[in-house]
Amino acid sequence: MVARIVAENPKYAAQHDLARDLIAKAEKLRERSLAARFEDERAFGFVVSATALPKSTPDEKTARTAALQSAFAQAASAPLAAAEDAKLIATLAERALALGNAHLVGDLGTAAEFAAAALASAAINVRGNHSYLKDRALIEKQTALLERYERECASLVARVRFEVSRAFART
Repeated sequence: MVARIVAENPKYAAQHDLARDLIAKAEKLRERSLAARFEDERAFGFVVSATALPKSTPDEKTARTAALQSAFAQAASAPLAAAEDAKLIATLAERALALGNAHLVGDLGTAAEFAAAALASAAINVRGNHSYLKDRALIEKQTALLERYERECASLVARVRFEVSRAFART
């Protein structure tokens, strides 16, 4: 919203290129986020299907365990991708500070906070699925990525919060 307003306002002509770039990136992230919902549902469907597999014989138990492990790996990957998208949304909010419209800085703060909340929610799902996984290497790889996203997002959100506080202190 902030970038769209700036892109249409002649007063901010010097920021129009940045605004259009932010709009294009935000639109791609919006599309990815909408698709991620379906990917998450699909991954959870694999978990549900795997839990329904028979487990009466040793072979059935082995097949069920393998199916569950594969399903939980997919179920952890989907929210991990959503966590990355949330971090990218926080990046856009932070970059949008350069648009220079002090009247809209609160909206950037809201966007950054929503991104942080989305990342925190995705992290809960990643870690929850990890609790069922036995593949330590996958868990470590995904945890490293998740923790990187969390650190980067926290830094971005802190910067946006700082700028929002500064802007509100001037009014």
